[in-house]
Amino acid sequence: GLDYYYVQKVLSAGLLGEKKKLVPTRWAITAADRMIADLYIRDVKQFPSVSEFLVFSNEYLYNHFEILLLPGAWEFEQFEAWAAGTVWTPDGAGIAQEYEPYQGRSDYAETEGGGYYAGRFGVAEGLRDMRRQARVIILREIYEGYQMPVGVWEVRENVRNAFRNTPKKFATLRDALDDIKARLKIPITEYEKKSTVLRQRRLSDF
Repeated sequence: GLDYYYVQKVLSAGLLGEKKKLVPTRWAITAADRMIADLYIRDVKQFPSVSEFLVFSNEYLYNHFEILLLPGAWEFEQFEAWAAGTVWTPDGAGIAQEYEPYQGRSDYAETEGGGYYAGRFGVAEGLRDMRRQARVIILREIYEGYQMPVGVWEVRENVRNAFRNTPKKFATLRDALDDIKARLKIPITEYEKKSTVLRQRRLSDF
């Protein structure tokens, strides 16, 4: 497989292309996340879909992750929810959402930035290792103790660690969401109202 950190260092050092120049490390990190995930997703789209609803969970550094895999062809959606009371949300909780259809997206994920691409990388890697594709939703809740962001590596490693855990398996979407909501601080209905994937209800979801 690809050595993630080697790719990131090559990009940061500006060793690719005709006009070589140093680029900020955070740009190189996001570029590496995006480029490697693109390669993984190309492979993932060749695999069969998951056949049930799978829930992976992980929490680290006051960041809680719930990752829901739904049967179907590749789609990706990520929520980034900041709890009320942080430096960035003194007036109440805030929820950002980004979405990628099967065909991919050409625009930059402005509302979540590098965190979106780090989460997408972790999911693509996890699905590739499972040899499955899925519709995927990441619910990331950032709690009050997270006062100083440490970088998007935290998102990437949280997602990677979630995929190393044994998933919970459910026959219906409702059962999966009921399980997830027990570990969230923000009501699951707030995510459901904003979700592109969850608004595409299918007979197989019930």
